[in-house]
Amino acid sequence: MHLLGLHHVSILTGKAEMNYDFYTRIMGMRLIKKGVNQDNTSSYHLFYGDAIGSPGTELTFFDIPHLGRTYPGVSSISSTSLRVKSSESLYFWKQRFSEMGVKHEEIVKRANRDTLAFEDIEGTHLILVAENGEKGVKPGVPWEQSDIPNEHAILGLGSVLLTVSSAEPTAYVLTEVLNFRHIGGYPSLLGKGFSDVEVYSTGEGGPGAEVHIQAMPGLPKERLGRGGVHHVAFRIPNEEQYDYWVERIQVHRYPNSGKVDRYYFKALYFREPNGILFELSTDTPGFDVDESRERLGENLSLPPFLESQRKQIEEKLRPLILESK
Repeated sequence: MHLLGLHHVSILTGKAEMNYDFYTRIMGMRLIKKGVNQDNTSSYHLFYGDAIGSPGTELTFFDIPHLGRTYPGVSSISSTSLRVKSSESLYFWKQRFSEMGVKHEEIVKRANRDTLAFEDIEGTHLILVAENGEKGVKPGVPWEQSDIPNEHAILGLGSVLLTVSSAEPTAYVLTEVLNFRHIGGYPSLLGKGFSDVEVYSTGEGGPGAEVHIQAMPGLPKERLGRGGVHHVAFRIPNEEQYDYWVERIQVHRYPNSGKVDRYYFKALYFREPNGILFELSTDTPGFDVDESRERLGENLSLPPFLESQRKQIEEKLRPLILESK
């Protein structure tokens, strides 16, 4: 049994309003859910994705105002990729980033694909990766209410890069526990003397189903703050297979959350040996279980088990005015 690919990546923001402007206006993604952190209902949890909230297209952000900066290091998800259709799209985005003052690098090869690295307004490291007809995880649906042409739209999540002090323990979890396949590697872009980046794939493959690992021994551990990645979630197709994966993690004796019902999906959280937080999440029932696809993200969404507390929750939340400039 195999996981399907990446489900979502969750990041910390200290500036939710600016975050919304960046991902909707500049990146052309859709706000598909405005919720709360279910473990701390005094803060917001924003989800951006494709036009219909497809699993595997979401970047999510926990809003923590006045959060300090991230200090990079090992035991981290050091970059997150977003898929686009072609190398031509990268040139579109490179020009757009230049015009809009987005910090970015040059177009280079990673894992034999054309890529363009850039940063959001809080220093989150992101990479656009061109699919160029490559087979693999199905792309998402472009959000047509943005000004991004469909042929250049963000199509979903690509690979995540894990930076660790030692690659072997994390690779073991991926291959022996989560059933990923090691499919090769590529030279580090940091230069000579740095270890190669190793590539692991699951499901139908392609950039939406990969984890990249780079060992950087000697670096301090990351101190997570604004712009840092909190966790990465991998896709389970349904609740029947969810039970299998919950049991599998428990059999391997990794400390874990046990079953967690997030309403929009079922989840299980555990830390791999280098300390990175992994989540396994179901595709079902989906983000449109409580909102029509036409109205996704328009109102504060609470799962049924929090709905009775709506008044108290809304009183504790700070005012949040989301608009693109």
